[in-house]
Amino acid sequence: MADHPFTETQVIVVGAGPVGLMLAGELRLAGADVIVVEQRTEPSTDSRATTLHARTMEILDSRGLLEKLGTVPGEPMGHFGGIPLDLTLPSPHPGQWKVPQIRTEELLQEWATGLGAVVLRGHRLRALDITGDYAGAEVEGPDGTVHLRAKCLVGCDGEDSAVRALGGFDFPGTVATRELLRADVAGIDIPARRFQRLPGGLAIAARRPDGVTRVMVCEFDREDGPRTGDLDFAEIVGAWRRVTGEDIGSGTPLWVNAFTDGSRQAATYRDYRLFLAGDAAHQQMPIGGQALNLGLQDAVNLGWKLAAQVAGRGPDGLLDSYHTERHAVGGRTLSNIRAQALLLLGGGEVEAAREVLAELIADEGVRTHLAGMVSGLDVRYDVGEGTHALLGARLPHRPLDTADGPATTTSLLRTGKGLLLDLTGTGRFAPTAGPWSALVRTATATLVANERPDEWPEGTDALLVRPDGHVVWAAAEGDTDVAGLTTALTRWFGDPALLAAAPAAAPAPVSASAPSASVTDRSTAMGRLNGKTALVTGSSRGMGRATAIRLAQEGALVAVHYTNGKEAADDVVATIEKDGGRAFAVRAELGVTGDVHELFLGVEQGLKDRTGSTELNILVNNAGVMGGVAAEDTTPEQFDRLYAVNAKAPFFIIQRALKNMPSGGRIINISSGLTKVANPEEIAYAMTKGAVEQLALHFAKLLGPRNITINSVAPGITRNGNPAFDIPEVVDQMAALSAFNRVGEPQDVADVVAFLATDDARWITGAFVDATGGTLLG
Repeated sequence: MADHPFTETQVIVVGAGPVGLMLAGELRLAGADVIVVEQRTEPSTDSRATTLHARTMEILDSRGLLEKLGTVPGEPMGHFGGIPLDLTLPSPHPGQWKVPQIRTEELLQEWATGLGAVVLRGHRLRALDITGDYAGAEVEGPDGTVHLRAKCLVGCDGEDSAVRALGGFDFPGTVATRELLRADVAGIDIPARRFQRLPGGLAIAARRPDGVTRVMVCEFDREDGPRTGDLDFAEIVGAWRRVTGEDIGSGTPLWVNAFTDGSRQAATYRDYRLFLAGDAAHQQMPIGGQALNLGLQDAVNLGWKLAAQVAGRGPDGLLDSYHTERHAVGGRTLSNIRAQALLLLGGGEVEAAREVLAELIADEGVRTHLAGMVSGLDVRYDVGEGTHALLGARLPHRPLDTADGPATTTSLLRTGKGLLLDLTGTGRFAPTAGPWSALVRTATATLVANERPDEWPEGTDALLVRPDGHVVWAAAEGDTDVAGLTTALTRWFGDPALLAAAPAAAPAPVSASAPSASVTDRSTAMGRLNGKTALVTGSSRGMGRATAIRLAQEGALVAVHYTNGKEAADDVVATIEKDGGRAFAVRAELGVTGDVHELFLGVEQGLKDRTGSTELNILVNNAGVMGGVAAEDTTPEQFDRLYAVNAKAPFFIIQRALKNMPSGGRIINISSGLTKVANPEEIAYAMTKGAVEQLALHFAKLLGPRNITINSVAPGITRNGNPAFDIPEVVDQMAALSAFNRVGEPQDVADVVAFLATDDARWITGAFVDATGGTLLG
């Protein structure tokens, strides 16, 4: 495999189910590049899992995804082995929430791909090639064999995991002895049943709002044991008739399957560069919906750790903690599921045990213990020394008052960074965390009274929280010793000396080889764009962020556009407003049907609210996606996506913006130096940027009579968060291509854009502006 041409990324994820997509989103949020390989050509249409528990809902909230999920039905009552169990515990989302797996998968794919994850559908894993330098994967796609190479590879490909098999993971456990048959059936009308135990077996029936009925049946005295091979609806019809006496054969089956009580767990979740998560790591009966939730929580535990490792800043033992923490949680969960399977599917021999447990559940201590286990709210990791009640536990949800306004403990985690929560109001812990500021957000806040004060220990001055929401350090009231904080920061976020090179998920500082006079170390007087309004697409990070801030420094009111990085966009707005400027965020996904309409709905509303008018003076078409795929590996879908975002969207944004743009307007399109320098790895991308440059040439002639200028700015090698900028040797090689012997910074490009937006550039239009730092000189 090593002799074949390959496509390189940082992490390969096999499996685009909910767990794989959750992991992909976590990796991108933390700055790692990821390709997801999925053998299905389209997302699943099977209903499968339908339950999200309280901890998973909190996690989705911590990533800003609950609003997109919409209103979903919740139910405080669950069960333990079919015995009713009140799942209510301190959480904003107590109980269980009914979300079809297809909706969960749809939500997570939108999030992950919006952050830049690449999903290759119709690609089946055939072989692995693991060396001391990389993890390689050979996958068979619709256009032939594709070879991928990354630093690490994660199997999220379910019970029959190819990664687990090819990687040689030991998968010990117990074989199945019982089974539960399930089907979604349309066109039947039968009584509702909730864990009804009849002489012949267990029957469950629940009618959905759309009229489809989910039936589940287990025959207690079946002698043949669990079925093997494909399940036929006729078998479910027969079992249902034998247990209940009812005939459901006239119905139309939409989905049928069988679950057994087989229970297995991988001996290790990590083998060097290979990892397992979700059902690839553990096989269990999906009683109470725990299986999906367990897998999603695996992904959230692993994502930020793996991103740190592939960026070269992961502290010793960080990746090992994934196995240590999640293997223990998985083992405990599998144990409770086996107990439930026995209680649920056992015959008369388990009735006495069921009666005793039903009596015990009436005790509040027993109820909360079982509810915590099923919901995932009681998970606690060994994170180091200390006796604080929250140490190792998940950060409870509490409303807060911060300097930036109302917030919650959950919302402060949405950037994907760690969190240092200072509750003293003094900010005395911030200097200690300063060297980790790119990876850890410091927030000074006060607790707002709520209905659950008991879950927050009194006398807590500060907490350090990992990106997955677990507390790893706590300061008691009046504690002035910050040595423990330094230890925790180093253990979980790495050596600050390594972070200085290029922290993930944050703009990197100027490299050591850059000139001593940093390009960021200067101020600009406001005034040249006073009274102007501007829209900068893709301005939540990188050059777009720098451009939005630069235009605001000149006095413009800036619409900060983003697709999914709401927290990042809000941070740009906050930065602008902190310096006395004006801005607002607006969301729209580009490259899809209705994108321009959605964008201008938000832009016009934001402008009208702040100026009383929808006039737009400056448009910067910055948003774009990179290819990163060799010409021979580029798929039609990837090609179409590049053109939709990079070329089609700017054209129609300009078309729409001209309805709002008065005489003297400015349009600046971000192109690329790759239109003038060959790069075989970016042929399709360079084509899109060549198209962008044609916009300036031809629109300039059209817009000249309206005194509107339009120009193209072509950045060169500019620091953009790519892991390559973390490697000093690579940076030095890239710097050598510039006449100034350094790589570009986002502010270098932002200054050029700002100039073209002012009246000083009124005599420049239809131009190609080389902002490559002399890279194109040859």
